[in-house]
Parts: sequence; structure tokens; C-alpha cells
Amino acid sequence: MEPERTAIDLDNQRLQALDEYRILGTDPEQCYDDITQIASLTCGTPIALMSLVDADRQWFKSKVGIDARETPRDWSFCSHAIKSDRPMVVEDALHDERFSQNPLVTGEPHIRLYAGFPLKTPEDQRIGTLCVIDREPHTLTDIQMQVMQALSRQVVVLLELRKRSLRLIEAVSQFHGKGNMLPTCSWCKEVRDGSGEWQHLETYMRRHTKIRFSHGICDKCMETHFPDVVEAISSDDPPERL
Repeated sequence: MEPERTAIDLDNQRLQALDEYRILGTDPEQCYDDITQIASLTCGTPIALMSLVDADRQWFKSKVGIDARETPRDWSFCSHAIKSDRPMVVEDALHDERFSQNPLVTGEPHIRLYAGFPLKTPEDQRIGTLCVIDREPHTLTDIQMQVMQALSRQVVVLLELRKRSLRLIEAVSQFHGKGNMLPTCSWCKEVRDGSGEWQHLETYMRRHTKIRFSHGICDKCMETHFPDVVEAISSDDPPERL
């Protein structure tokens, strides 16, 4: 039987997933700033954050309404929010026993409303939140909740695009490191690796990079090898049913 994973193991896996995006400490970017601005305007709150929960801090990739770039994880509302897939809404933190003595409640920015929407990766790792904060107690409407959930999904889409771009850059860099030379067979187009083994290009790329492939047929190959399909697609008449 597989041993039960401890909370530390689970958090280490979550931190590894966060690290793969290589985003901690990076400069502000308009694409994320647009999302926090929309969140603030939609919910009518003075503060909105894209918060990433690191080992001992929460770090803000994007922020509206505060100057701080990070706060200790022990103070973090978001470290509570990532414990569940569901949004965490605290209508009045001053009357919530989890947060009533929190320095972010008793001092600046004097949090009363907190609504955090987990940023969940495709591998089900919750790496942070998109959240809105107000200094007055209240809640969010159903429409505001729906918009925030949609925006949190878009943040993850942007992060995934970032990760894929980084992997592509790594792959190109590896080829440059080989002297801009990739031995290929003139006939079958297989690739020879450093050990002298010949293999299909896709196999080579899978072994030496993190690039993943999707498959299709280009127009030229379609015309050459599947002319009947091209003719059927191009025909104005619908195909006869068998």
C-alpha cells in the first residue's frame, strides 16, 4: 500500500509546481495587472491581489491598492484559502476567530472583507489566489463570484503559457549548446543523438526536452496521401450516406 503523504510532502509538491512557473520575484506585467484591476472594479474593492504562496511568504505578482510586494506566510489569508478548491470568503475578519488578531486585520490594511479564489494548476496544485479585500465588512454577489472564478482560471492560463514558453526556450538553448548542429538522416529524417542512436525526431525531442506534441496532417501531405479526403472536403455536394 502506498504510504500516506504528509502535509509537508503535499506542500513540497505544491511548491515544486509553483517553482516550475519561475515567476516569483519577476517584474509586474500588464496581463496580470489587467486582471487584478478588473477584479477590483468588478467587486468594488480598493484592494485586489494575485498572491502566490511560497514556503514562508505570500508574494504579490500583481496588486491594486497596496504598496507591499509580500507579507509573511503566517499572516497570509491566502495560505488558508489554498487549502480548498472552493473560494474562501470572510465577510468580517474582525469577527472571525482565525483572523481577528492577524496583524493585517488589527493594522494596515485593516482587512475586513477577504475573498480568495484559488489558482489551481492542471495538476490540481493550488499555488496561490486571486483575491479582493475591503476595509468594510460585506460579501460578494453571485455575479461577482462568477467573474472572480473566471478571472482566476485566466490567471492559470497565463501561467501555463509562460511555462510552455520557457520550455521552448530551454529546448532551443539545448540545440544551441550542441553547436547549432543536429545530425539527421537525409532519407528518413531520423535524428542521431550523442550516443550514436538514430531515432524519430519526436522521440528525440521527448527525451531531451519537455516539449509535448500534438499531431495533425499538413495540407501538402493531405493532398499527396489522402486525395480522396481532400476531394470529399472540397466537394459542394454532401457525401452519400452508407
